Amino acid sequence: MKMTGNTILVTGGTSGIGRALAEAFHDRGNRIIVTGRRQALLDQIAAGRPSLTGLQLDLDDPASLAHASAEMRTRFPELNVLIANAGISRPEDLTAESWDASDAEAIVNTNILGVLRATAAFLPILTRQPGATIIATSSNLAFVPRADFPTYCASKAFLHSWLQSLRHQLRKVPIEVLELAPPYVQTELTGTQQASDARAMPLSAYIAEVMQLLELRVHPRDEVLVERDLARRWAEREGRYEATFAAMNPS
Repeated sequence: MKMTGNTILVTGGTSGIGRALAEAFHDRGNRIIVTGRRQALLDQIAAGRPSLTGLQLDLDDPASLAHASAEMRTRFPELNVLIANAGISRPEDLTAESWDASDAEAIVNTNILGVLRATAAFLPILTRQPGATIIATSSNLAFVPRADFPTYCASKAFLHSWLQSLRHQLRKVPIEVLELAPPYVQTELTGTQQASDARAMPLSAYIAEVMQLLELRVHPRDEVLVERDLARRWAEREGRYEATFAAMNPS
């Protein structure tokens, strides 16, 4: 993808990696539309960057999705990049007597169906543009899971597989399909403590490395992997899967 002069829609762009990507692309001269559920937060983000647009969108609500799609067709028909980033993460103890599928259902609804719904809603606009791009955020936990986040990891493994099929089907359009598979990053994905966890990669460092990889087009297989991603990505191929899983999930 080109790095400037785009019109970019970022779902889940009001916090964490989504917001940081939106701001990084905005600062490179792109027109940015950020979506989220909370209008007050969208207004706050737009106030800091007046040329950035906030668009209210609830991916769980068909009416909200239809409205956002119509808004994009009317106001931003030149849309050529979709960053599907919305996601949630929750631990689950499957052995607990109180465990039910409610958290798992919420994760699947946001992490999987949210990406599919966003793609379905905005793909017809993207197909009209030369050199369009879809970027979706998975996780390097798609390659080796943390067992205490079973549905979250599985949802990202789903996306890794689904994006390969989407990429293949769109190869003649053509639309570039890129996958971000972040390591553990200092965001509030799992709670406020993650944002200051010294074990996590600083958010600014992660975004800087991603932008550099995109700039240089260093993303074999269309997977945008920072250096910290590589050990898990290739653990199985290199015969380290069991050891890596054991280190991540001590008995």
